Amino acid sequence: MKAPERQRAATSAPPKRSFAMPNVRKLSAVLVLASALVGMRFAIATAPAHASTTQVPMIEDDPHMLADPAGSLALLRKLGARVVRVFVVWSSVAPDSHSKRAPKFDAEDPNAYPAKGWAPYDAIDVDAKKDGITVDFMPTGGSPLWAQQQRAGGQQCGSQPKGYNPNFAWCPNASEYGQFVYAVGKRYSGTFPRGSTTPLPRVSFWTIFNEPNFGEDLGPQAVDGSKISLAPNMYRQIVNAGWSGLVQTGHTTRTDTILIGELASRGLSAPASKALPQGLPGSYSQTKPLIFIRTLYCVDGSYHQLRGKAASNVGCPTTAAGYRSFPKSNPGLFKASGFGIHPYPLAEGQSLPPNTDGPHGDPNYVAFNQLPNLWHELDRLQAMYGSGARFPIYNDEYGYITTPPHPPDSIGKFVSPATAAYYINWAEYLSYKWPRVVSFMQYPVWDPGPNPGVYQGFSAGLLKANGTKKPEYDAYRLPLYLPVTSAGRRRSLEVWGDARPAPFAKQDTGTTQSVQIQYQAGSRGSFKTVSSVRITNSQGYFDVHVSTSKFRAGSGTIRLAWAYPKFDPNFAANAVGATVYSRSQKITVR
Repeated sequence: MKAPERQRAATSAPPKRSFAMPNVRKLSAVLVLASALVGMRFAIATAPAHASTTQVPMIEDDPHMLADPAGSLALLRKLGARVVRVFVVWSSVAPDSHSKRAPKFDAEDPNAYPAKGWAPYDAIDVDAKKDGITVDFMPTGGSPLWAQQQRAGGQQCGSQPKGYNPNFAWCPNASEYGQFVYAVGKRYSGTFPRGSTTPLPRVSFWTIFNEPNFGEDLGPQAVDGSKISLAPNMYRQIVNAGWSGLVQTGHTTRTDTILIGELASRGLSAPASKALPQGLPGSYSQTKPLIFIRTLYCVDGSYHQLRGKAASNVGCPTTAAGYRSFPKSNPGLFKASGFGIHPYPLAEGQSLPPNTDGPHGDPNYVAFNQLPNLWHELDRLQAMYGSGARFPIYNDEYGYITTPPHPPDSIGKFVSPATAAYYINWAEYLSYKWPRVVSFMQYPVWDPGPNPGVYQGFSAGLLKANGTKKPEYDAYRLPLYLPVTSAGRRRSLEVWGDARPAPFAKQDTGTTQSVQIQYQAGSRGSFKTVSSVRITNSQGYFDVHVSTSKFRAGSGTIRLAWAYPKFDPNFAANAVGATVYSRSQKITVR
C-alpha cells in the first residue's frame, strides 16, 4: 500500500508517505467482459457450474486493525469478511530499525524481538480466531536500516537517498528477511510459546512481500538509466528466503496458503534523459507488472530464456543446465498457492467501470479487466519450465476512490459513493464468473481522516472517517448485480448477489440461511418479497433467474433483504436480529 499521491516521474529522492494508505496510481483496464443473458421462462435457476461460488471475500484496514483488533474484527464479521489481510512490517517488529549497525540478536527467535512489536499482531491472531476470520499475514518491508545493503545480485544498488523511511525497503538483504519470516512463522505456528497450554493460534495464510514492482516497497526498481531491471532479481531472492523461512517453521502448501506476486497493476518505462537521469522506472516508480513477471522468470519479451550478460545482470542462469535446475532453485515461483495482484480500476486519473478500457491501455498492465492476461502469462511461463502449475489469481487489494470526500483535483476524477457501490458489485460479479480468480478484496474499511485543504487520502472506504456509512457499506455486505436490467413480460432477469454474513450465521446457529429478493412497484410504496433464495454454498453467493411475472406492476426497483439471527453471541449486539438491505437497482419490464 502506498501514500495517496500521483505516480511520480521524478526518482531522485524518496517521497514522503504514510504506511496506512496506498498510492493513488493511474491505472488502466483493458478487455471487455460482456454479459447479456437471454431471459428464460422459469422463475429460479441455479448458478452455472463454472462460477466461483467459493470466491473468498478479503478485506484490509491496517490502521484500525492494529489500533483496535477486537472492535475491527467484530465489524468485519458483521460485514461477512472471511479473510483479513495484515501487513507484518519488518521495521515495526525488528529491534533498532533506525540504526545502520545490526543489533546482536537471534533473528530467528521470536523471543529476541521487542514484545511491543508483536503485541498488535498477537491480538489480531487471537481475536480473529474467536471471530472465525482467517488471518493473511504478510511479512513485508520496510526493512530495518541495518538490513539494507548496497549491492543486490551483483548489481550496485547505490546509496539510498537521504532520509530513512521505515516503510520503504531499499535493496533489502534477502537472508535477513528470511530470518525475520522464520521468526514470524515460528511465532504463529500454533505451538508458540513452547509448553504453553494456550499457544497463539496457528496462522495458515501467508503472503510474501508487497508490491515488489513498486519502488517504495522494493527499491531501486532499475539501475543504469533503467536499462537493468533490478527489482525482479531482488524479489526472486526474497521469495526464496521467505519460502524457506515458512517451510522450516512448518508452513507448507500442503497445510497453508502461501501467495507470491502482490503486484501493482501499472508501471512506467522511459530511457534516461536530462530530465530523468535514472530513466523509468528508476528508483521509486513502478515496473510494468507483466514485464516484471517475465524478468522474474528469466525470459525476455519474446519468451526466450535470457543468456549471457542479459541474464547475469538480472540474476538469471546463463547456461542450459542452470535453467534445468531453475524450478528446483526457486520453489516459491513454481509451488506457491496462488499469485496476488492489485488491479485498481483507474486510468489516466479517472475511476473506470470494471469492464472499461483506459484511454491508453498497455498490454503489460494488469488492471481489473486484464486479469485473464495475467493467468495466461503465468501459465505460459510455467509451461516453459515443464511445470503444469496453474496459479489461482488473488485479487487482494481493490477499491474505488470517491468524491466526496476526496475533492476534485489535478490527480484525477473520482466517482460518487453511489457509483462506487454499483462498481464494486459489478466487479465482484465479473470476478465470480472467472473461476481462476479466487478472491475479491475491499480496501479499506474506513476513509482516512480529513486533511483540510490538502488531500482526503485513499477514500475508497465503506465508512467515512467519522464512522458514517457510505453506500459501499451496504453494497459490500449484501452485493447485488443484474447484468441486464430490462426485459419483456414472460421473460426473466438474472439476479446475482451474496448474503455475505450468512455463512457465519449458519455456522453459529446451524439454521439454513435465506436471502429475500424484494420488489417495489414504480418509484413509491413498500418493498415486497418476490423470491426467497436459500444459501447453499460456503460464501453466501447465489445466481438466479427471476421471472418478470413476479413484477406484475411492471417497472420498479429491486433490492435484497437478509436478517441476522435473533440470538447469536458472535455478532455485534447492534446486528443481532436486524434486517439489512442491499443497494437498490431499478428495472424495466416492457
